[in-house]
Amino acid sequence: MNYDATQTAAGDIRRLTGRAEHHVAAVLGSGLSDYAQHLPGAIAVPYADITGFPVPRVAGHAGTAYSVELGGVPTLILAGRAHFYEGHGLDQVVFAVRAAVATGARTVLLTNASGGCGEYLEAGDLVLLSDHLNLTGQNPLFGPNDDRMGTRFPDLSAAYDPDLRRVAHDTASEVDVDVKEGVYAWFSGPTYETPAEVQMAKRLGADMVGMSTVPETIAARHIGARVIAISLVTNLAAGISPVPLSHEEVQETADAARERFTRLVDALLPRLG
Repeated sequence: MNYDATQTAAGDIRRLTGRAEHHVAAVLGSGLSDYAQHLPGAIAVPYADITGFPVPRVAGHAGTAYSVELGGVPTLILAGRAHFYEGHGLDQVVFAVRAAVATGARTVLLTNASGGCGEYLEAGDLVLLSDHLNLTGQNPLFGPNDDRMGTRFPDLSAAYDPDLRRVAHDTASEVDVDVKEGVYAWFSGPTYETPAEVQMAKRLGADMVGMSTVPETIAARHIGARVIAISLVTNLAAGISPVPLSHEEVQETADAARERFTRLVDALLPRLG
């Protein structure tokens, strides 16, 4: 946890985008990485140009930040994320989100791809996270706490902001996109979960399993930002799916859902400021 490094990265973002602050930040996971490329007036900054930013090495994660004004709201869009399973320490995994909040973003939208294990979920569903299970034994706040960033013991009783979820439901209805709610369980990856692990998560209360998002949520809440997260169920999880799991299946489902997901994000982002 390095406050000075976060401030340096935030300064780079301001200088390279020419925008003094951002009010909303969004992290785009599998299937949405190219979303911001097509936004009018978007200013692109490669992660490699921002001090301290880890560059993703996973297919479907671009590694570019975009600064854009959406409905009058200055928004920083992070296309792609670094994952714990790539060998990054958790400080690196959450670094981009911390820097985004340091530019002024008090609301963070996180997106991801997940495996569905809830009885009511099917591949292609969009699901608002209502809560999470951290099944990795890891936490980005391990180690000395810097009080300039947040309290030693942050409260996660409303990690995924209830008011923002209501805004998302209302927005989804207006743009005719069906969204559900569920609990997301974080596994470290990169292997997909075993059928026994999926059953464990399901019995603990999970509706989805995945390899991201939770550390970013913890870091953002620690700093005081509000969080909303949307998961695209790209496959049924191991032991539920009748076929072996593959990253190609994840990408194919993400591609098929892109129009609905994009329509929702288009309408939602300006309302988060």
